Amino acid sequence: MLEEIDKKEKKKIHNAWAFYDWANSVYPLVITTAVFPIFYNNNVYHFIEKVTYNGITTEAKFVNFFGLKFVNTALISWVVGAYFLLLVLLLPVLSGIADYSGRKKEFLRIFAYIGSISCMLLYFFDKNHLEWSMLAFAMAGIGFWGSLVFYNAFLPEIASKEEQDKLSAKGFALGYFGSSLLLIACLAFIMTRADDQAKGEAIRWTFVITGIWWFALSHITFTIVPERTRKSVVNKAIINKGLRELKKVWQEVKASKTLIRYIRAFFTYSMAVQTIMMMAVYFGMNEITWSSESAGTVGLIVSVLLIQLIAIPGAIGLSKIAAKIGNKKALILVLSLWVVLSIGAYFIHTPMGFYVVAGFVGLVMGGTQSLSRSTYSKLLPKDTKDTSSYFSLYDITEKIGIVIGMLLYGMVIQITGSTRLAIAGLAIIFIMGIILLARMPKLED
Repeated sequence: MLEEIDKKEKKKIHNAWAFYDWANSVYPLVITTAVFPIFYNNNVYHFIEKVTYNGITTEAKFVNFFGLKFVNTALISWVVGAYFLLLVLLLPVLSGIADYSGRKKEFLRIFAYIGSISCMLLYFFDKNHLEWSMLAFAMAGIGFWGSLVFYNAFLPEIASKEEQDKLSAKGFALGYFGSSLLLIACLAFIMTRADDQAKGEAIRWTFVITGIWWFALSHITFTIVPERTRKSVVNKAIINKGLRELKKVWQEVKASKTLIRYIRAFFTYSMAVQTIMMMAVYFGMNEITWSSESAGTVGLIVSVLLIQLIAIPGAIGLSKIAAKIGNKKALILVLSLWVVLSIGAYFIHTPMGFYVVAGFVGLVMGGTQSLSRSTYSKLLPKDTKDTSSYFSLYDITEKIGIVIGMLLYGMVIQITGSTRLAIAGLAIIFIMGIILLARMPKLED
């Protein structure tokens, strides 16, 4: 396929492919990280009740869900964990379809439509119909993560090995700038409303805007990026082949002492990293003393933008440190900072303290993600050609970690009523990750 594309046409295809990052990156920023958590925490609860744990009394917001009583923050963490568990089960199937059916664009479109339309439906999120509302929230997440499988699978088809790093980075950059621009626009839209009721309505409209942005702009990718000739229909054989390849890769990983130890360490500490990234705004809403609800909304969105801005130089800085001291020591260093941040967050009560913690989270977040991925890549067998299956295993490992991390986080909140204790408790998981890394030989060996 690459040989059939001239230079000018290839550039057009590359730009169109990367533009899907611009289209869909608004979901993880606006829905997962920034605006929806604020809306959910402020509006989605049926009653407030005091919870006493170890002599400490905390006021917690409770919801009724399928006739059961949950702390609202615990419930959202479990819903996230549930749809990530479904994704873990779907990923090998989706990867098999992407690799062998030749129908990637069709499935990319389907998942993008599911995700973007579900974002729009969040406008109708209603605590009195919470079961249906949570379904829309979960479907938005499934649409986003499912579409990425097919989006990523296009990369080796439209770009040579020498072009792939640059093109992948271009997509990341477009996603970062596009989502940040929309978040800033959403913040301005919310803050120009006259009162809290009008601001609440504006927040609902940001969900619609996010969905429309994703739905409309993704058509640039759908229209321009070509689909190769279909190899076969989607059938049981294709699905089974994807599962067999994943099983084969797992056997190869277990045979490598260094690689299996790294996977175990990564699995452990990614539980805590991803949980903090997804639940930081809920912590800010529940545990920080803001002067007003509006001040809290602005402060938390600004904090998310701060994390976004600092994450990139953090990733670059940690890569330079790794070049000097080695990946293993650099990862242990950054995980040690996560321990300090997790424990330190327990003592934070003021907006200024939250901004400081958010800044440091951004600094270590970008570095942790980028160095974890590059370290794994370095450890792959040098003669392997099936890197997609290895990274499918990497993705599944990370997502299983998210499932367990969100489950544990929600359990702590449900028992204690405190997101403060839940965040501090993640320090234990980081320490476990450090111990597992310390047991490894040098990663560069």
